[in-house]
Amino acid sequence: MKMVLSQRQREELNKAIADYLCSNGYMDALESFKKETDMPGEIEKKYSGLLEKKWTSVIRLQKKVMDLETKLAETEKEYIAGAPTRDKRSPTEWIPRPPEKYCLSGHRAPVTKVIFHPVFSIMVSSSEDATIKVWDYETGDYERTLKGHTDSVQDIAFDHTGKMLVSCSADMTLKLWDFQGYECVKTMRGHDHNVSSVTFLPSGDFILSSSRDKTIKMWEIATGYCVKTFTGHREWVRMVRVNQDGSLIASCSNDQTVRVWVVATKECKAELREHDHVVECVAWAPETAHAAINEAAGADNKKGNRSGPFLISGSRDKTLKLWDVSTGMCLFSLIGHDNWVRGVVFHPGGKFIVSASDDKTLRVWDIKNKRCQKTLEAHHHFCTSLDFHKSAPFVISGSVDQTVKVWECR
Repeated sequence: MKMVLSQRQREELNKAIADYLCSNGYMDALESFKKETDMPGEIEKKYSGLLEKKWTSVIRLQKKVMDLETKLAETEKEYIAGAPTRDKRSPTEWIPRPPEKYCLSGHRAPVTKVIFHPVFSIMVSSSEDATIKVWDYETGDYERTLKGHTDSVQDIAFDHTGKMLVSCSADMTLKLWDFQGYECVKTMRGHDHNVSSVTFLPSGDFILSSSRDKTIKMWEIATGYCVKTFTGHREWVRMVRVNQDGSLIASCSNDQTVRVWVVATKECKAELREHDHVVECVAWAPETAHAAINEAAGADNKKGNRSGPFLISGSRDKTLKLWDVSTGMCLFSLIGHDNWVRGVVFHPGGKFIVSASDDKTLRVWDIKNKRCQKTLEAHHHFCTSLDFHKSAPFVISGSVDQTVKVWECR
């Protein structure tokens, strides 16, 4: 085989080999090697450990090259498939596209929830490792960890200012964190089982939580007391979400129903039944989505356009269903996931819905045409959660593979 090294490179390699032989105590081999290569005297300091260093870095670089090649292949596929460039379309039509911008690891157990901060370029993740981690989604940097819960943290939420964070856990407590000093300022106890979901009322004075004890509770932030309990679900209540003006609550449960409650009176206004398995997640449709939803549902001839409010739910029956709360009707279903649907959000522009599933994908649904527009092979394991930034072009996802991923929209 022809040598491709220059004279100088060959001499350097020889010295590195000599250093390796010397540092490992192969003295006889070293002497004869030095003789055969006409190597003068001592080996300089700079060659110490060089062979091992090069050896390990080659392997590392090979892996990096392979990673970059798969990324490039994904990007090329996107490009050939005609992924439109940003310039040609308005931000209301930007959707997340592979490959991910960052893949962040640090949690030691499945990630249960990911959310964006309403003001800063920060996102927060919670995990079954009982911690909450804070990251910068623009740089991909890890910022800090909030510790206090003694069991899996199930859900987290910011108030509208981003100064307060609330978390809930399988340890049956809710914790309120001052997000400026990163201190836990209150711990709220009252649920008799795993607390699976938590959210602020828009006013920022109250918190709602739902639990495996089959109830939904409303807590006053100033005192930390439970001021209302909503009962009616027959099983574990998986998620609770408040509508934009804070007058209605939507909840979903293992009893396979979605319920809508009036905050002021605690009465259950609607019980929505059509899923045939546990309902994992719900989201209220923003005003911006009403036009697309009406188009998808087809106008109701007698009444003209439906005014809503509208609600989307995702279930273990692998479907998403869109509901008109005023009539209690399911307007349409979105079918395509191959496993449980675990998370759902509306695109702020109102034209799309994005969902996360145990089939390891994120899917972008075009509401108007009721079809799946894009599937992102997002994680190596179940996708548990996602969030869509209200104003910046980013989506984040969390998974049982213990990573958090940041996706750029274009």
